[in-house]
Amino acid sequence: MKSFFAELHRRNPLLSIFGWLCIAGGIICAIMTQMSDTIVLGINAYIKPMKFFFSICIFSWTMAWYLSYLQMPRRAKAYSVMVVIVFIIEIVIIVWQATNGRLSHFNIETPLYGMLFSLMGIAIMVLWIWTVIITIYFFKKKNFDVSMTFIWGIRLGLVLFLIFSIEGGMMSSRLSHTVGAADGGDGLPIVNWSKEYGDLRVAHFIGMHALQIIPLFSHYVARKPGNVALFSSAYFILAMALFLQAMYRMPLFF
Repeated sequence: MKSFFAELHRRNPLLSIFGWLCIAGGIICAIMTQMSDTIVLGINAYIKPMKFFFSICIFSWTMAWYLSYLQMPRRAKAYSVMVVIVFIIEIVIIVWQATNGRLSHFNIETPLYGMLFSLMGIAIMVLWIWTVIITIYFFKKKNFDVSMTFIWGIRLGLVLFLIFSIEGGMMSSRLSHTVGAADGGDGLPIVNWSKEYGDLRVAHFIGMHALQIIPLFSHYVARKPGNVALFSSAYFILAMALFLQAMYRMPLFF
């Protein structure tokens, strides 16, 4: 494990350090869930920023690892700087709103809150477009220092990540993630996915983590690119089934 983090830092010092800062932020928010009684949508206000801190860390470290395979140091550095800027904007708004007992996403109650929500959307769109460009680089490059089975895992993981990231825009346009009721009902622990109605966050979560799961499968399990394609297809079907389940107003467990 020690050697992994040393290699991660060697590959991308900026995203490595940023990930550790997000870990620290997540731990602080976890502590705050026990110290604060501020509630947003029926759960402690600090649960959401805690989840975002940890998610940002995972994404940052994942991309830090993958970018090195492109052997494009200047482009990788530019992308990494963008990632840090985008997520600083996101997490500052999320933490500030949570601390004040307010929603960060879908909050258009005042012009200021609406502007902040729009700013978050613009920042994520920049991240999405730039990640599309990185994905294209992975498909255009033909020679890598690692097996093509693993590279296909990265390629298809990126594609599924991008597809199911779009669902975030769908939730934004609806100003909610629950289908069939208002946000804020009874939910599963920590993730708070609805126990009674459809919840678009389930497919969003599963689909976006294709970015880690498919490459891990390709590295540790798959023996050839065809295995990766088959696994990715099954993964896509699973995520789409969860999306359709939510759209039909059915909770994850029913």
